[in-house]
Amino acid sequence: MADIFRCTHRVTYAECTVGDHIYHSRYLDLLEAARGEFMRSLGATVLELQERDFIFPVIEARLRYKFPARYDDLLTIEVQPTLVERVRLNFGHRVLNQEGKLILEAETFHACTSRDEKPKRLPTELVARLQPFITTDGQRPA
Repeated sequence: MADIFRCTHRVTYAECTVGDHIYHSRYLDLLEAARGEFMRSLGATVLELQERDFIFPVIEARLRYKFPARYDDLLTIEVQPTLVERVRLNFGHRVLNQEGKLILEAETFHACTSRDEKPKRLPTELVARLQPFITTDGQRPA
């Protein structure tokens, strides 16, 4: 079974609407922060990769909202690569609250490019570090 990276986030008041739930687009910020922590855990920060002329712009995102997260909830954000291939790097995400209730499922699709946005092969050492997290069938575990 593939590894899953997890990090936590406490919902702030600034992230919430008047209705006391996270505003829908703020989830993209949470996913971005979690991917950044995931990369850091692999031994290279996003900034270090950028300094080596590798960036990973999002080319598509799919979010499925399941249940609202509310102010002061402690969220667990799961990140797992679902595709690592030449110039493509895709991630599956799940966000759960402190009771384990599924809040959000998401997928983000990235291209690996140089800073001038020309497609570029993923760095071989990054591909090697991602391997323990990749499922054999390309699907996220349940």
